[in-house]
Amino acid sequence: MHDDGRYDDPRVTGSTSDPVSRETDYPSWSPGATGPSNRPTDSDPPAPLDPSSGPAQPEGSAIPEPASGRRTPEASSRPVNAAEVRSTSGRRNTAAAVRFEPAVPHQPTAAAARDAVPVVADAPVASTESLAAVAADPTYVSRETPTREEDDPPLAMEAMRAVQILNPSGEVTMPRPDRTRVMCVANQKGGVGKTTTTVNLAVALALHGNRVLVVDLDPQGNASTGLNVPHHTGIPDVYDCLINSVPLAEVAQAVEGIPNLWCVPATIDLAGAEIELVSVVARESRLDRAIAAYPGEFDYVFIDCPPSLGLLTVNALVAAQEVLIPIQCEYYALEGLNQLINNINLVRQHLNPKLDVSTILLTMYDRRTRLADAVEQDVRNHFGDKVLQAVIPRNVRVSEAPSYGQSVMTYDPGSRGATSYFEAAQEIAERGVKEPVGRNA
Repeated sequence: MHDDGRYDDPRVTGSTSDPVSRETDYPSWSPGATGPSNRPTDSDPPAPLDPSSGPAQPEGSAIPEPASGRRTPEASSRPVNAAEVRSTSGRRNTAAAVRFEPAVPHQPTAAAARDAVPVVADAPVASTESLAAVAADPTYVSRETPTREEDDPPLAMEAMRAVQILNPSGEVTMPRPDRTRVMCVANQKGGVGKTTTTVNLAVALALHGNRVLVVDLDPQGNASTGLNVPHHTGIPDVYDCLINSVPLAEVAQAVEGIPNLWCVPATIDLAGAEIELVSVVARESRLDRAIAAYPGEFDYVFIDCPPSLGLLTVNALVAAQEVLIPIQCEYYALEGLNQLINNINLVRQHLNPKLDVSTILLTMYDRRTRLADAVEQDVRNHFGDKVLQAVIPRNVRVSEAPSYGQSVMTYDPGSRGATSYFEAAQEIAERGVKEPVGRNA
């Protein structure tokens, strides 16, 4: 709009950068008038607006102005003319715009104040039936009232889970088996969560009253890293037990901050143990003898295997009575599972008749994909009750914990990863009580 009140009509200038709204009312003509002379054409520019006078109104359409200055209902129901709308510069287009005065606050009656219902932001709207029930019975509780633990605030739920997992008082304990359960965590496919499962299950059981020993049989030494146990060159490790027949008690180290948990570390020297064990007598049972000669009593012994089916994994299978297989919820993890089961059957037939695949744990479960559901259904249909009900989801806290030399149970006990591993450990403990399995069974 120009200073003299004129609009730039794109029909005349040919410009569309400042289009005129279809609702713009030209004072030189009215919608009710007929005839070509009253309506502007493409060749005639719009007539300028006179600031001193309002737009032409049909007869009888004047807005009555009450004495108090407030708009009457008739005025508020009339369609607002575009010329009366406040312009972009903040000024009114006409001088005949309706004036507004602040209204006097409405004073509610006593009955209206008594029947008023306070409204809370983001709260569900109460139904008429609920309000009537509350008026009839003050103790009435609506079905929409959150009464479950899942409806608690997220921070409160996370704090409750953290206290349950860390168990600072030590009063909550998981069932302890009658005999030592030696469990081999094996899968020849790498990256399925063997080490992560070993560390977190061991910590969860140790925090709840079980005596646990972790044997790191992987030359990478990741289990030792996750438990913050030194495993650099020169530290006595599991290699000395396998090759030099050093007692396991001289090699095991207590895990700092976790009572009832010990770890036998692994160094890079273990990488050459497969070659050196070839010429050793009874090479397949070296680890079994070392564990049997340990003077202390453990409730659980977890053996973290390397991602291969070499002599180190065979030693672990001979020393164990149970096999725990972590399975990643992807197709590649299923592809190599047949070969692992065949090797376990060979060890059972020739070296360790007590060996049994007792536990299957699904890891890295992504609920957003159909593939994860399909893999879970295939594994449950094939293995049945051996598959734990607890499923380990993809959780960044599980991956962050080893960089701080901790398990996820102590790094972030309120996370979904810690909760899932805690449930898996509890399920394993309960199964051990119902079906006791031990070295002398």
